[in-house]
Amino acid sequence: MAKFVYRMQNILDLKQKLEEQEKANFGLAVARYNEEQQKLRDIMVRQAGYEKHLKDISIGDIDIKEIRSCKSAIAAMKVALRSQLIEVSKAQKAMENARRKLNAVMMERKMHEKLREHAFEEFLDEIDREESKITDELVSYTYFNNSSEDD
Repeated sequence: MAKFVYRMQNILDLKQKLEEQEKANFGLAVARYNEEQQKLRDIMVRQAGYEKHLKDISIGDIDIKEIRSCKSAIAAMKVALRSQLIEVSKAQKAMENARRKLNAVMMERKMHEKLREHAFEEFLDEIDREESKITDELVSYTYFNNSSEDD
């Protein structure tokens, strides 16, 4: 029996490898985004802690030096928060770009797999036609041989 050989198999293999690479890139982008999100949460928690500490030290005996240092720490946290928001935005954009690239590569791979499936179906149809032709020839040969013997 004939063996199916897809003539563009090397292209399909290449598309599968590209998809695996893009999956890895997307995974790295997601990990970086999650890391930046965690840093943002940590900064927010630290800022809330400084604000709570400022509120606590404003009650009772007032220490101007400590209040000023706490206010400057809160201001520093606000700057760090703005900067971290920018980093989160960059990581999110990178993640979306990686997602778009992955989707494009996946579409190309799927297209090549569909082409391979169609080629395989055509191959099977050709085998069926050949088998039918051989069967018809055998039946005709047998019929004519039996007719000749009867005469």
